[in-house]
Amino acid sequence: MSVINSARELRVYKVAYQAAKEIFILSKSFPAEEKYDLTSQIRRSSRSVVSNIVEAWRRRRYPNTFVYKLNDSETEADETILWLDFALDCEYIVSKDYDKLKDSYDHILSMLVNMINNKDKWKISSNNSSSNKNQ
Repeated sequence: MSVINSARELRVYKVAYQAAKEIFILSKSFPAEEKYDLTSQIRRSSRSVVSNIVEAWRRRRYPNTFVYKLNDSETEADETILWLDFALDCEYIVSKDYDKLKDSYDHILSMLVNMINNKDKWKISSNNSSSNKNQ
């Protein structure tokens, strides 16, 4: 396994970041009346998944805080799925895009739960800032 020096090297980060970018692009075509509702909410929650992963990464020396931030990311991922459900049901996105993003968020959730369930593998000491895991 390779040493990870940044949250940006984590698979979960990469998948979540890519999904958030795809949501941003897709949401550009949402109706104007959704600008402050669905569009804003889905963009915010999808980006929050990634930002909480970054925050969790910097909190690894505090296992409970690490888990707390990953849990926040998990919650935001599930909320993003809810907004995707609305976007599909309101016919703002097509099934193909929905299915791809839903699969991405299911995978993200799986990786986050795995990290939470194995929090001790990610713990670092005060003088060690990298990890040998790649999730």
